[in-house]
Amino acid sequence: MVSERLTVVIKLGTSSIVDENTHEPILSILTLIVETAAKLHRDGHNVVLVSSGAVGVGLRRMDVDERPQYLPRIQALAAVGQCRLMSLWDGLFSHLRLPVAQILLTRNDIADRTQYLNAQNTFAQLFDMGVIPIVNENDTLAVSEIKFGDNDTLSAITAAMVKADYLFLMTDVDCLYTANPRTNPDAQPIEVVSDISSLEADVSSAGSALGTGGMSTKITAAKLGTSAGVTTIITKSSKPGNIHEIVRYLQHSRQAALADAADVEITASKPQTPIPPLHTRFLPSETPIQSRTFWLLHGLKPHGTLYIDQGAYTALQKKASLLPAGVVDVDGHFGQQEAVRIVVVERISPESLNGDFLHPGQEPKEVGRALVNYGSLEIARIKGHRSTHIQSLLGYADSEYVALRENISFFDNDEQVRR
Repeated sequence: MVSERLTVVIKLGTSSIVDENTHEPILSILTLIVETAAKLHRDGHNVVLVSSGAVGVGLRRMDVDERPQYLPRIQALAAVGQCRLMSLWDGLFSHLRLPVAQILLTRNDIADRTQYLNAQNTFAQLFDMGVIPIVNENDTLAVSEIKFGDNDTLSAITAAMVKADYLFLMTDVDCLYTANPRTNPDAQPIEVVSDISSLEADVSSAGSALGTGGMSTKITAAKLGTSAGVTTIITKSSKPGNIHEIVRYLQHSRQAALADAADVEITASKPQTPIPPLHTRFLPSETPIQSRTFWLLHGLKPHGTLYIDQGAYTALQKKASLLPAGVVDVDGHFGQQEAVRIVVVERISPESLNGDFLHPGQEPKEVGRALVNYGSLEIARIKGHRSTHIQSLLGYADSEYVALRENISFFDNDEQVRR
């Protein structure tokens, strides 16, 4: 056992565990992943697998050569494949006497705050029971409106949900490079990224024929993970043993740093910090956002947009709630307690309440998300008016605010994460 219990999330893409041509599970890789998870578990850590592959395994089971375009057929193949995929995982882990649990998610499953907290509690109980959760998107039911988009994003949201220490995004290269190492011999590995916004790397990898991701989705996932305080790591999927070595290296480094900070003398007999396998490590934010803020920004699918003026934005930053007077326009169709984007614009004049609110060449700026107290049709009627007019305009007044401040969250440092 180690003195520090860590939570490690490992994301595996379809191409990492299913052969792109034959659609057969790559048993050698799957076995190594299971052995790695077991080592981490024996070291006292919590382990979560985010595993793609249901559609790929379904293609093999039904002898289908190519991934179809017809959505219901893809969902049917996912239903077939998910059973066999979990059976495969369960069989491999059972050899090491490790129980596993299946967790299938869509955005709808975490859109409600209570359900989100229930999911957190379920993970916590599974960890206490010594179970390894295996997470996948529920492709059988998911449509575009409730999909995470790719399992890289799902893994980042899962890592934030379980308050993970490390998120491993497994891919077909050892790490990020300054250029494509296959075509550019001068390409240099990028081992540590402290500021993703200033990252200069080749992210042209587009993913496999079976998968939906690529290197760009991993960068997006790294942004989400690091914003929640999760160290996010890219390393080679064909070498799952790297995960255990990297975790041990990071633990040794942390212990050495703590010893230095405490001015503890390092003796010659003290074990040296091992040299880790090549990887790219994205350092977590020094001021990670809280769980509820992360849920508002990234756990929910926005159903529309509220355009607010600069005065309203300034008031919101001072912890005020959003009044209808500060709303300039509304876009989309949504109901009460649904998520919307918050976009700041500049009014041309105080009377410009009907969409004519942008100066020529002005770009609207998305700054955050909110859960609204009124639907889009209602907000369209009360925008620009005082709260005292809501009763006369609507015939009722559920709240004097379009959105409460506790239900509004802003992107850190004006960073826009498009969902």
